[in-house]
Amino acid sequence: MPGKLFIFSAPSGSGKTTIVKHLLQQNFNLEFSISATSRAKRGNEINGKDYLFLSAEEFKAKIDNNEFLEWEEVYKGCFYGTLKSEVERIRNKGNNVIFDVDVVGGVNIKKFYKEDALAIFIQPPSIEELEKRLRNRNTDSDEVIAKRIEKFKFELAYSDQFDTVIVNDKIEDAFTEAENTLHNFLNQ
Repeated sequence: MPGKLFIFSAPSGSGKTTIVKHLLQQNFNLEFSISATSRAKRGNEINGKDYLFLSAEEFKAKIDNNEFLEWEEVYKGCFYGTLKSEVERIRNKGNNVIFDVDVVGGVNIKKFYKEDALAIFIQPPSIEELEKRLRNRNTDSDEVIAKRIEKFKFELAYSDQFDTVIVNDKIEDAFTEAENTLHNFLNQ
C-alpha cells in the first residue's frame, strides 16, 4: 500500500523544520521529500541528500513535462520544486512522505494528493513572538526580518486551506500535537 503524505508549511521562525526533524526520529515510517533546485551546491551539500541539483535548463524541461507537484522561481533563474517521481519513489516503498514546504507549495501538494495527504500549518503564537524568534536567531538584518514578518501576514491568509493548524507556543507541546496528528491520520 502506498504511503501517506504529511505536508508541513509555516512562516520562517515558526519552528516547522524543528518539528519535522523531530517527527523523522519517531516511529512513523517517514521519509523526507528531497526538493529539486537549480541553484549551485553550497559547501558540503550532496546531490540526492540535501537537494536534487539540476541546471536551470533541466529544471525548465521538467516543468514543461509536468514533472513537478509544485515549483517556484525564487529568484531569476533560481528554481525550487518537488518532483512527482521523488514522492512516488518514497510512497512505492510503503514509506510515508514528509514535506517542509512553503504555503503555496503545501496547498498545491494537498490538491494533487487529496485524501492521501494531510496538510499541517505551523503557526507562531503571535507576530511579536515570531519577530522575537527571528531576532534571537541573529542571522538576519532588520530589513530581512521586516520582510519575513510581511510574508508571515501573507502566509497566514493560507492557513484556512490546511487540514489542521498547530500553534507552536512551546516546542514540546507542538511535538506532542504533531505526533498525535500523524498518529490519528495514519489510523484512519
